[in-house]
Amino acid sequence: MINEFDYDKLSKEFQQGEPFNHVIIDNFFDDETALKLSNEFPDYNDEQLWAIYNNPIEKKKLTPNWGLFPPTTYRAFTLMNTPEFVEKVKRITGIPNLVADYGMHGGGWHVHTRGGKLNIHKDYSIHPKLGMERRINIIIYLSPDWNEEWGGGLELWSHNAENNQPKECVTKVYNKFNRAVLFDTAQNSWHGLPTETLCPEGVYRKSLAIYYVSEARDCAEPNDRAHFAPHGEQANDQKVLDLIEKRSNTKTSGKDYRTY
Repeated sequence: MINEFDYDKLSKEFQQGEPFNHVIIDNFFDDETALKLSNEFPDYNDEQLWAIYNNPIEKKKLTPNWGLFPPTTYRAFTLMNTPEFVEKVKRITGIPNLVADYGMHGGGWHVHTRGGKLNIHKDYSIHPKLGMERRINIIIYLSPDWNEEWGGGLELWSHNAENNQPKECVTKVYNKFNRAVLFDTAQNSWHGLPTETLCPEGVYRKSLAIYYVSEARDCAEPNDRAHFAPHGEQANDQKVLDLIEKRSNTKTSGKDYRTY
């Protein structure tokens, strides 16, 4: 299902990634598998299936529910959770103690429709159920014939240490069909797609997401919720700033951030 690659070359590219370690892997799945995975995405309007995020900082749907995955999707996620595949991720990243997050907390199917967005953010550091540190993300894009003019590229931003905010966009990863991006989430790794997508109605930005964790290091940030940044004029919008604060707090995030 997954193509073979020169892992030494990918490791070198990963270490050279800016503004934080990352590597782009094209043709991640074999062609037949990639098309099957794309076609297995469920109806966007099925409100019983999706977790819906609809607020000024996140407009997307996702589900990590293994029981909902059709055969090809189930096999793909199973493969990416095997010790054999994790060893390949270790070779690329140089992180020796990685393990898969089998529950795929926050992973699985992700989809954005026209107007979809995701403010620049840092992922949580400490897994809220495992107590382990999130270290690596893999995202695989699965929208055939996506037009770059519709936006939807993943932006990687540098870090402003003075205010713990994103500084500037350094790299933009176009969401080309069957392209994977693998990146370190523990290097003040600000990322997102802060500009609303412009795809036609009925066309969706589809991706798979899976994460890998390790025992928490002493240097790990204590956050168990994502830390978002305001985008553009939102910096002057107190209502959005209050939402961001609630979104980053374990006690208040579940109540406020999914529906605004």
